[in-house]
Amino acid sequence: MMNGSLRNWQSRCIDTALNHYISSPHLFCQATPGAGKTRMAAELASRLLERDKIDLILCFAPSCQVVEGFRTTFSKVLGRRLDGLLGAIGAACTYQAMEYREEAFWKLFDEYRVFAVFDEIHHCAGHDSLSSNSWGQQIIQRVQDRAAFTLALSGTPWRSDQNVISLARYSTPEGELICDYRYGLKEAITDRVCRSPRIVLMDNQEVRLMEDGDNYGSVRLFPSIANLLDESPVSYEDLLYHDDILCQLLSKACEKLNDVRKEKPDAAGLVVATNIKHAHQIALELKAKGEICCVVTNKTPDAQQIINSFRNSHCRWIISVGMISEGTDIPRLQVCCYLSRIRTELHFRQVLGRVLRRIGESDDQAWFYVLAEPLLQRYAQRLADDLPEDSAVCIQVKVPAKEARGEELNVEDPDEYFEINSSGYLESKYQVGDLTPDEFRLESTFAVNFSQHFRHQLLSVF
Repeated sequence: MMNGSLRNWQSRCIDTALNHYISSPHLFCQATPGAGKTRMAAELASRLLERDKIDLILCFAPSCQVVEGFRTTFSKVLGRRLDGLLGAIGAACTYQAMEYREEAFWKLFDEYRVFAVFDEIHHCAGHDSLSSNSWGQQIIQRVQDRAAFTLALSGTPWRSDQNVISLARYSTPEGELICDYRYGLKEAITDRVCRSPRIVLMDNQEVRLMEDGDNYGSVRLFPSIANLLDESPVSYEDLLYHDDILCQLLSKACEKLNDVRKEKPDAAGLVVATNIKHAHQIALELKAKGEICCVVTNKTPDAQQIINSFRNSHCRWIISVGMISEGTDIPRLQVCCYLSRIRTELHFRQVLGRVLRRIGESDDQAWFYVLAEPLLQRYAQRLADDLPEDSAVCIQVKVPAKEARGEELNVEDPDEYFEINSSGYLESKYQVGDLTPDEFRLESTFAVNFSQHFRHQLLSVF
């Protein structure tokens, strides 16, 4: 059994759930990322078992990493295994695996009183067989009317496609989600459960765009990144590969991590990259700054073992492509660079949640670095709007930019330059100084240069 007292919100949510289940079998809980939803769910399962209300527990989650976290936490709390093997109290699996379960698995809902837990339920859409996605269909057809009780969890309870969420109720006619229990970021910060986010928006006040062939005869000036993206062929993704952008953003993040580690020596940073090539480019930039980094992608062998190793190590940086954005618990992460091409508010908040989990009394700040792209600016401001005590401070910072090289950066064939060792650490086959700009050239009809005057706007919570 797990030792340690519950947080106040977890106790309140459990009490709410037990009372709610007297009249309804379905409960929807929204709790901010990093608040401890898994622990709460495990304790609720324990109470239901003690009261002889359930026989089995089945948990479903969007990724193998989150499933493993559920198995570990539930086993510690219940003192029973959740691996689905003989003698276990239940099982945990991904939403994707639901489609491949045999009929004998689903008969458990008819033969036993099952408590079904759904983590990040927003991945499952629809309230009937016609409007649902494949994961939502499985819940509607196999679970909704057969489980003794269900618990739907989400830190970001909405979908980018605006479809309704499975097992959720909505108000009429407003169509607003009805949460049976809600625990927001403002409350979590006040309760000292989550860190206070500092969102740093990086912009440039003099962007030069050179177009029209090799000589770049046409030069246009833009006062901000937002203007550049709105009035030129340059895309947000183009900027994510730009050497000056990466250098500036990563430099500021490395400086901040140095500051944080003075108080918390094992603190670490996360970089969310766009794709595997981009991750390798970022790793090379970090290595040029003297940093050691770990790379995990969906193509990395034994990715979960590498994540687990990083969780308990003193390695400073981990670069992720689609592996550490939702539900993955690495509490020592305290600084994050958001360099993903995905620009949805759901993904933005889920990634931010990776650095919000608090683990100590003085551990009260999380730092989040992003480009001042209009959508990301809006999401940052909406987060500030959710927290009325926020203070937005514009800080003018003059940083010497590297000499503009006149090309976008990409790695055409990362395996030609890099290899990842058995521990997941990136190793270059060449010295950093051996690589020339031409080896990272992306064919383009334009080039973007930045002035030395980068500015950083800080949205902070006090």
